[in-house]
Amino acid sequence: MARRLGAVLLGLAYLPAAGAELHAEDWPQWRGADRRGVWTETGIVETFPQAGLQVDWRVPVHEGYAGPAVADGRVFVVDARHVGAYDVVERIVCIDELSGAVLWEHEWEANYTGLSSTWATGPRATPTVDGDRVYALGATGMLRALRVDTGELLWTRNYVGEYDTEIPTWGIAGAPLVDGARLIALVGGAPNAKVVAFDKLTGAEIWRALPSDSEPGYSQPMIIDAGGVRQLIIWHPEAVASLDPESGEVYWEQPVRAGAGMSVATPVHSDRHLFVSSFYSGSLMLGLNADRPEASVTWKSDSTSEILTEALHAVVNTPVIDGDYIYGICSYGQLRALHAATGERIWETQELTRERARWASGFIVRHGDRYFINNDRGELIIARFSPEGYEEISRTQLIAPTTRPGNRRELRFVNWSHPAYANRHIHARSDTEVIRASLAAADYEQ
Repeated sequence: MARRLGAVLLGLAYLPAAGAELHAEDWPQWRGADRRGVWTETGIVETFPQAGLQVDWRVPVHEGYAGPAVADGRVFVVDARHVGAYDVVERIVCIDELSGAVLWEHEWEANYTGLSSTWATGPRATPTVDGDRVYALGATGMLRALRVDTGELLWTRNYVGEYDTEIPTWGIAGAPLVDGARLIALVGGAPNAKVVAFDKLTGAEIWRALPSDSEPGYSQPMIIDAGGVRQLIIWHPEAVASLDPESGEVYWEQPVRAGAGMSVATPVHSDRHLFVSSFYSGSLMLGLNADRPEASVTWKSDSTSEILTEALHAVVNTPVIDGDYIYGICSYGQLRALHAATGERIWETQELTRERARWASGFIVRHGDRYFINNDRGELIIARFSPEGYEEISRTQLIAPTTRPGNRRELRFVNWSHPAYANRHIHARSDTEVIRASLAAADYEQ
């Protein structure tokens, strides 16, 4: 009854004020609907108020990089608290979207031995919500399926114990992807189980694909429509691969090496373009065949330097393709614009990240003809990108950065977590709290 009442109140909150039709949406997984980093809600602020955003609630959490997921009136966050040098207790917590009340939490033990001690601060994978279930993945490959309303544990899979997965330096990061009856996961297992499709209801294996002769990397599985079929795109440190999501059959695979295993950013699909970018190895643009599942190299970077860069050397942030142009953040925080057809650089600016520092970054989400970007200084920016340059519209402080970056930084700490944009609010987390702040224009009208 309480949940039903909450849903009614949420609906009333978003009724049009004067006959105008407003659109609201959830953010149930990594980068929102279809993992494309596109936010389509209406009734959003044009600029930020001078006094900053209205924060509805703050809920204490433990450490972690994984961003929140928001669905059906609930916010889901995974974190970890350290109970020893390497022993941790990982957790998923469910929060009421309107009130900030903790509805339930579920914990499990993990050991971070072997993870880089500088960045071993908690889970990396955003929870994936699908109907009455939520899927949570820890940094050491503990996958759990739970009921969204009660937190009841439905099934588990252990990547290391069941698939002999070798945990990469910075932990397991690939958030599982729901596709029909399947839950597709970047497992990194053997034999031939780099990617595994599980039955989303039972956890039973449906298919496995790709040899694990290299580590799995950190990029997110995604599905695109191209060449007349649906293609599951997997970017791992040795190649970009396309699979049939129903069977695991490999359509095509294009070799491309990501230095230090850093295939991190999510592949970017636009029409017949498929683009990937990494810190050491730069960028690869693939052309997709319009008639069949095939790909060919359009252009590729030659540089393997983090400093003497070509095109774009992205780290944790995912670039965007907008028309004939690519916009993204390079290895030392430079926002760059490239010609999509050639990779030629048009312009760059340090204004977005403010600081020329190794791994300086921000998460870019498209909203109409503009972009919302949360940089790693904890700021939220509204901007427009065009071939003519970077146009900053508004900037505000969103959340205090709390993560040690492993290098010298002006603010000492960074925020490397992708927020969720849902129901005209932004949901963001650090190593100490998760917040809900309003981006609804109506909340700031005088």
